[in-house]
Amino acid sequence: MPATLFPYPGVLPEFTSTGGALFYAGGDFSSPELQAMEADGLLRWVYAGTYVRWDVQLDPVCRALAALHTLPQRLSAKAMLGRLTAAWVYGCAPPPRRLQLLVDHRSRTTALPPFSPAVLHEVRLTPADGMDIAGIRVSTPLRTAVDLALHGPEEEARQALLAIAANPVLDCSLPRVRSAVDAGGRQPGKSAALRRLDLLLRQSAPDRRDA
Repeated sequence: MPATLFPYPGVLPEFTSTGGALFYAGGDFSSPELQAMEADGLLRWVYAGTYVRWDVQLDPVCRALAALHTLPQRLSAKAMLGRLTAAWVYGCAPPPRRLQLLVDHRSRTTALPPFSPAVLHEVRLTPADGMDIAGIRVSTPLRTAVDLALHGPEEEARQALLAIAANPVLDCSLPRVRSAVDAGGRQPGKSAALRRLDLLLRQSAPDRRDA
């Protein structure tokens, strides 16, 4: 059976050591060397210049550490991985083209440097909106799903919402997401988000015509 970076299956720990399971381009090996090891089946690509040993199961810790490695330390200390990036961390979306970062609108955060691998969204955040995975803050599954319903690109958000709802570990059913959006007060995109979720609920409901 493959090894795992989680101490217990299905549990998101506050912190864990990779134990040499992850490899970063520019560390012990160059990017071409890591790519060659991937071609030989010794490594699997995670994100950007990060690879994982072939016998380690890709999980949220692997993906969070890969994202963390691409960000400046000053930014990773303030920002939270969110939206489609958080969905990817949870295994519910493809690797993002650019990391989507959330920062509280009340914080003082400098602009991203040119050619940054990330995009920054200034939003309202509370301590309950995030969780720590391997040393970086990630929006909770519920906050992630609500953000996707409100702001996500239509098709990508739809696929991610269905994947999040289908993962029992994340405990984030579509009715729960809809209730959270509905309780969120007035905000741009709320009506469209509720319609999107209602459509997903109808599409995912059991077909009763043969009952």
